[in-house]
Amino acid sequence: MTTKLYFSPGACSFVPHALLETIGAPYEPIMVKLHKGEQQQEPFKAINPRGQVPVLVDGDQVITQILAIVTYLDARYPEQGFLPKEPLARTRVLETLAWMNNTVHPTFTHVFMPFKFAGTPEAQAELKSFNAKAYAVLLGEIEAMAQQAADQGQPFLGGGRFGPLDAYALTLLRWAGFARIDPTGYRALWAHVQKVAELPAVKRAIERERLELNLYKG
Repeated sequence: MTTKLYFSPGACSFVPHALLETIGAPYEPIMVKLHKGEQQQEPFKAINPRGQVPVLVDGDQVITQILAIVTYLDARYPEQGFLPKEPLARTRVLETLAWMNNTVHPTFTHVFMPFKFAGTPEAQAELKSFNAKAYAVLLGEIEAMAQQAADQGQPFLGGGRFGPLDAYALTLLRWAGFARIDPTGYRALWAHVQKVAELPAVKRAIERERLELNLYKG
């Protein structure tokens, strides 16, 4: 069975990218260049008509959306412990992952691509400014999670094992630079992200995507 991951460097597809590297099973990483519009071209639209990454192809099955891919990988590779086994702990991790995906991520999209939501330069500038401030507040919530984990001696945001919350937190904090937010100002989260980035599997994903963690230019 052939497994493929369609990803774009620096996008939220980093989450399954890091998980697949952690699993260590053979898979084919396929880069989709969003800045060149490849996600809207026919070869990719034939795989995902919505024109979004990530896409996981496992044999003849095509799976889209972060939450779906994460839960699939966790079910297929339970030994990795990407999600806790205890029902309430598992629910809390999925709750946070969904919030990252449906609230924090879209807030950043309004900063990075305001043209998707408003037609005039004035309206786009207002959207960008307003949502950059909102994004800083949301990152503060993840900072509190990282601080709580550190205070409790918990190595990762979801518990004792590296998982999707850690990979998504890295991605969301990295995006802070695009919003003109200094990521190092979130001390607990920045320290956590530095630790996560040094994991061999995560480091391989970072190197493949050629990511710089601090994009803040001051």
